[in-house]
Amino acid sequence: MQGIKDKVIIVTGAGRNIGQVYSRRLAEEGAKVVVCDVIDCEETAGIVRAAGAEVLPLHVDVTDEAQTQEMARRAVEQFGRIDGLVNNAALFQDLRSDENKGFMDIDMDRWDRVYSVNVRGTFLCMRAVFPYMRDAGGGKIINIGSGTFLHSSRGRMATNPHYVSSKAAVMGLTRAVAKEMGQYNIKVNTLSPGGTDTTLNAESVQPFKEETDRALNRPETPDDLTGTVVFLLSPESDFITGQMIVVNGGMETY
Repeated sequence: MQGIKDKVIIVTGAGRNIGQVYSRRLAEEGAKVVVCDVIDCEETAGIVRAAGAEVLPLHVDVTDEAQTQEMARRAVEQFGRIDGLVNNAALFQDLRSDENKGFMDIDMDRWDRVYSVNVRGTFLCMRAVFPYMRDAGGGKIINIGSGTFLHSSRGRMATNPHYVSSKAAVMGLTRAVAKEMGQYNIKVNTLSPGGTDTTLNAESVQPFKEETDRALNRPETPDDLTGTVVFLLSPESDFITGQMIVVNGGMETY
């Protein structure tokens, strides 16, 4: 398979959890990684360096247009181009306290904050890298969505309406820009995980003991997502755009 060796990839939300795992895998594949977050990225940068890859850690608030533009400029200044963007920055874990609230109880400031990060941030990062990808003759963008909006009405309590609807908007945004970017050979897709346990890795995962509606009888780990990320950033996916790739172990099937 054609890989991503020497490709320059930006990963937002790279300071911890799944973003950190994406960054590590890209480094292992030989990519040059720009790791960005509002929190310190030095731990992630150290992981990338330990994997033998070049790295540029940046402090970036994806809701700030000037900061996203500076992110893209710094990436090109450091590495000469931008081949890929993994739009991973999002608010999710900070919303645990909202999980059992009905839609009438959601604080509107929190609603606006979720949309600012999850939707506006995704949009601004795409706009920031677009001129460089266009001028270079192409690129790959992965918007990290969520499978949560696929099953929220199927026998489960529909919680966190601000998060669920923001992730549905990410898929809509991918579809909306894929055609426009396609004329410049830029491919835009959504990767939608399905309830990933960030405390687990491939070595520690164990089968579910209780009954589950997931076809594959175990929790999803961040490592389950990285192969799809590499594929969507590689030449192997050059004729795929505007799509949502669901990686959830068969929680839903189509």
